[in-house]
Amino acid sequence: MNKIKIFCDGGARGNPGPAGIGFVAKRNNEILMKYSLFIGKATNNVAEYTAVLKAMQWLNNEVANVQPSGMQEKNTEVVFYLDSLLVVKQLGGYYKIKNLALQKLAEKIKSIESKLKLKIKYVHIPREKNFQADQLANLAMDSFKK
Repeated sequence: MNKIKIFCDGGARGNPGPAGIGFVAKRNNEILMKYSLFIGKATNNVAEYTAVLKAMQWLNNEVANVQPSGMQEKNTEVVFYLDSLLVVKQLGGYYKIKNLALQKLAEKIKSIESKLKLKIKYVHIPREKNFQADQLANLAMDSFKK
């Protein structure tokens, strides 16, 4: 089975405040994609969800374009790693999503997820194991100062 690991992170300086996101997609320790984006004023949770959404959009585009990334839908498992337990539990269906902004982001994520014929799961990891995505999110937030 082909396994894609996507490490996602989002953060805000202040809550809400200037916010950034980042994700890193890997297969067999090879980096397929690194992404960083300043998203304006947002909460930490909105930033975390936005990172997953952007990664899911990238994944959907990769599958749709059948890039030479080796992603065959039926044989691919995609694991999203996040240091936000809340987002993992909500996207995994264990917690209800009460916040309207987060509901809308989750709906977009789940809509893309339902179109893909991939096995997708969300896993919580400690922050120190999410350093690359965290670094990208911080670079995005740093870009706000410039």
